[in-house]
Amino acid sequence: MSLAYNLARFDLISIRLAVACAQSGSLTAAAREGHLALAAASRRLRELEDATGGALFERHAKGLTPTPAGRLFVKHGLNLLQTLDQLTRELGDLRQGIARHIRLCASTAAINQFLPALLARFGELHPQVRVDLEEQVSDTVVRTLREGRADLAVFVEGPDTSGLSTRHFRDDELILVLPARHAVATGTPARQPVAFTSLLDEPWISLAAGAAMLQQQQQAALAVNKPLRLRMQVRSFDAVCHMVASGLGLAVLPKAASLPIVRAMKLAWRPLADPWARRRLLVATPEGAVDEGVQLLADFLVAAPGKPRDKISH
Repeated sequence: MSLAYNLARFDLISIRLAVACAQSGSLTAAAREGHLALAAASRRLRELEDATGGALFERHAKGLTPTPAGRLFVKHGLNLLQTLDQLTRELGDLRQGIARHIRLCASTAAINQFLPALLARFGELHPQVRVDLEEQVSDTVVRTLREGRADLAVFVEGPDTSGLSTRHFRDDELILVLPARHAVATGTPARQPVAFTSLLDEPWISLAAGAAMLQQQQQAALAVNKPLRLRMQVRSFDAVCHMVASGLGLAVLPKAASLPIVRAMKLAWRPLADPWARRRLLVATPEGAVDEGVQLLADFLVAAPGKPRDKISH
């Protein structure tokens, strides 16, 4: 049996109020944020709960805690508000002459090594196209594209790309990053390749789960039946290098993106002897026909430097 909800009672002010209550844990703070009187906010929350057929929050002396229904409501309410905010921005851009928005989701390696200069050049060539960039680890990049939350993706080869159209974007190389006084740094020639598996007894610093580099390290360790002693996971190459500089572990990072940080922090680095240290980055779109602007950006990203590129049509 399906339940009928009165959607007319799900107004945006009340949805924003519920989201703010979940984020702050306080009706008073949420009412203040929404420029509502406390009594009016309390009434709106009760009416919202009546409309949904159950309590969205547990009330207690310290504030509010979302119920399971409340967490579900806030999850979808937040997505709805973000979509409406995006719509408002895009309508405003349209009035200013921006004809298209392209949602690009890219991995950290792609952003730190290649995309900034390319996107700046693309913006100069096509000022009527706005590219909204989101950074994620490669697994999440592919999932975001497949779920329709991005129009275009750039990521390190590895995740399942079924249902996507992919093209080669760039190549990169992974290197070992270690403290300057580490035994490998002091005991081997400066550019002598080092086998990753020879260092599996060491503690390691890595990016978050889903990062292509971490998956490659885990697979290499599994291949020799040894554990990867993962000590810390952080969200940026800079943070990884700070952990290494503090002597907390070793790391594997993309060479082009990390060398400036490595030199600035006076760390050591060595090439990796492992074949998986040479990687391919891909550009992907959903299979089938895609928007003209998306296709133009994809073509621009994979084109050889200096290749002529046509302007987008209006």
